[in-house]
Amino acid sequence: MRRMREWAKGIAAQGGTFVFFIMAFEVMIMISPFAFFFYSVFNPIFHWLDAYPMTRWLTHFFLPHMILPPTVPLKIIRITGSVLFIVGSITFTVCALQVYLGKILKWGIATRGLYRFVRHPQYTSLGLWGVGMAILWPRFIVLVTLSIMFILYYFLAKDEERRMIRQYGDSYKEYMRKTGMFFPRLRANKFSSSLSARPFQPKTLLTLTSVVILVIGTGFVCRIVTLNSLRLQSKDNVTLVSIMPEDSEKETAVLNAMQSANVAFLDKDKTYLGYVMPVDYIMQGMIANTGSEHQLYKQHHTIGLIADWVLHPFGHLRRPPSAQMAKMRNVDPAMARRHHCPLGINNPDMDCGNCEFRRIIFVEVDNSSSHNISGKEFFAFNARRIPVGLIDISIKTGKIINKRQVEPKTAWGDVPTPEI
Repeated sequence: MRRMREWAKGIAAQGGTFVFFIMAFEVMIMISPFAFFFYSVFNPIFHWLDAYPMTRWLTHFFLPHMILPPTVPLKIIRITGSVLFIVGSITFTVCALQVYLGKILKWGIATRGLYRFVRHPQYTSLGLWGVGMAILWPRFIVLVTLSIMFILYYFLAKDEERRMIRQYGDSYKEYMRKTGMFFPRLRANKFSSSLSARPFQPKTLLTLTSVVILVIGTGFVCRIVTLNSLRLQSKDNVTLVSIMPEDSEKETAVLNAMQSANVAFLDKDKTYLGYVMPVDYIMQGMIANTGSEHQLYKQHHTIGLIADWVLHPFGHLRRPPSAQMAKMRNVDPAMARRHHCPLGINNPDMDCGNCEFRRIIFVEVDNSSSHNISGKEFFAFNARRIPVGLIDISIKTGKIINKRQVEPKTAWGDVPTPEI
């Protein structure tokens, strides 16, 4: 019976970790050729969550993912995500190898390396890895599954310690006295019998509940900070937000140019949010289906895109698909970008690094309320964003050189994608 309970606890902990990594690695799956196999299973879950006001927030994002972070604190958080992802994954791998080699070579209690200071460095590194992933793919459901993983691994760690005490007795108690559970202990404490007591105590449950509230609450705080940092410009029924922070200075001129142009797919009785971006912005497919070159799951460069996403927190947003292809095939990036210009401009003298054109993708925003929305309301949990069309405009002359209506879906169909 005891063995069955231990087996069930292990399965529960591993299952919780599996669910977390499925949610957290969604971004890696969605840019792979297996994206639609993944979403054939999980998209119905997202739609079910999105159907109810109590759960709709779970599919939304709490940090900038599509927009280049416009403030220093948000940039620091994004860099921290990559650092934690790399450090956590490497540390977890090293600790796992140490444990399994120790079992094979019968070293006894693992007390070398990080185990000299922490009893469960594997779980600590897994937690750091998880926090990094939650920053890299900041969907609220990732935070929820991360919280569940923290709780499951706490109970699994306590269960392992009870088994170690039964197996090694005083030697393991002495080891516990000198080390911390998940973080190094500042000073050695006297061993207490409570360390081997059953973990289902009011104090423990209160602490674990506080962890869940803290993790998810931090997500809501980050979302408030993110939305307050956005620079929005509005005129009539159109509001613009820039993917690149430096473009926010040009939004007023763009709005004035649009006012004198006839953009047929913009209805004056509806409200629109326009995303201002470089014409070849790599992630525009998450806003609307603008062409196969922005359907990243068709590019067959999944490993390169993932590495770029982790190792270049801001560069990967500025780097267009043509630059990715140039890097993969070892050709001149300037030549590749010119020959893959979405506007069809093939001028040897043009400077693609200082392009005068911007693409604006418009989404109709409906929040099911009777008043016109503005500002942060465009990104409210109950707001519905439907792609309607795009224009390509010169930020120097204000001339619109291209107008095109798009289907009411993103490049990933009706999968919930980042709105910020």
